Amino acid sequence: MSALLTVEGLRHGFYGVQVLNGASFEVRQGTVTGLIGPNGAGKSTAINAISGALLPQGGRVSFAGTDITRLPPRERVGLGLVRSFQLARGFPRLSVFDHLMLYGQGHPGEGFWQSLTGGRAGRQHEERLAETALSVARRLKLDHVIDNPVSALSGGQKKLVEIGRALMAEPRMILFDEPMAGVNPTLSAQIAEHLTALNEEGITICLIEHDMAMVARLCDPVIVMAEGRKMTEGSFAEVVADKAVQEAYLGVRHDA
Repeated sequence: MSALLTVEGLRHGFYGVQVLNGASFEVRQGTVTGLIGPNGAGKSTAINAISGALLPQGGRVSFAGTDITRLPPRERVGLGLVRSFQLARGFPRLSVFDHLMLYGQGHPGEGFWQSLTGGRAGRQHEERLAETALSVARRLKLDHVIDNPVSALSGGQKKLVEIGRALMAEPRMILFDEPMAGVNPTLSAQIAEHLTALNEEGITICLIEHDMAMVARLCDPVIVMAEGRKMTEGSFAEVVADKAVQEAYLGVRHDA
């Protein structure tokens, strides 16, 4: 499988503290790739640089053969690279339906021609988006709360809305930052099933997750980061058997 995402030598720091120290790795098309490592390893900063939430101070990010290092987030989304957030974001007073609609792509906008035609193209596009939003809500079992404000949802339901918003953007690849964090075990298992189904439909996934049982279930390969760079990569069994990973990530020391 070819690389859909390539990260080369990413560097970034905050207030003089270097967080990314030349991070380099690839995410192959069609995989569910796990990104793990101890707190402070640079995982979320790497995702922020890949998605355009921050501009790295050095290095390069390529997606589907295009250099996206300096592209604004909306252009990355247009290429099919979408992300979710660890803490669900949005507008608390808007409904689930409105949140899904906001992430629909390809709206024709407004202009001279649209004013002459009475905005017919815009209305037709919104009708199609509405059908898609309803379909996504049903898929994620959110249809019974689709008119509720997001602020009224449980933490797990908000995570599902994050997945729904990503789907509305018609992604080729989704970056997930701890999609199971703070979610009860039953809903966590449902989210895992959704991610597996998305991958089976051809969506590539890069996943930050601290639940090792979930990483073992979902991810192959697994990339381990430490001190702002890639330490190693392999299957889950291979990386957890690595003595350097055990020491850096699991806190196990191996005396000489």
